[in-house]
Amino acid sequence: MKGSKLYIGNLNYQTTETALKDAFSEYGEVVSVRIIQGRGFGFVEMANAEDAEKALEAMNEKDFDGRTLRVAEARPPRQRDASPSFRRRF
Repeated sequence: MKGSKLYIGNLNYQTTETALKDAFSEYGEVVSVRIIQGRGFGFVEMANAEDAEKALEAMNEKDFDGRTLRVAEARPPRQRDASPSFRRRF
């Protein structure tokens, strides 16, 4: 694993960032937690790649708040077009 940021999918909409942090803290130091409200996913950043790997292996496909989590290494954000218009002229 290259990075220390994990994507957490299939979250229960009632799951809190505190509950997620507590669960992932069992596998190392959690630097940050961010749940995307109303979307069912979020991100957990661990202190280092080794802790992230341990958390991924332990939490992927684990039942958490009544849902089966999908945990993977987070991908870098996509580059977005900076132009104010979505139309492009060719």
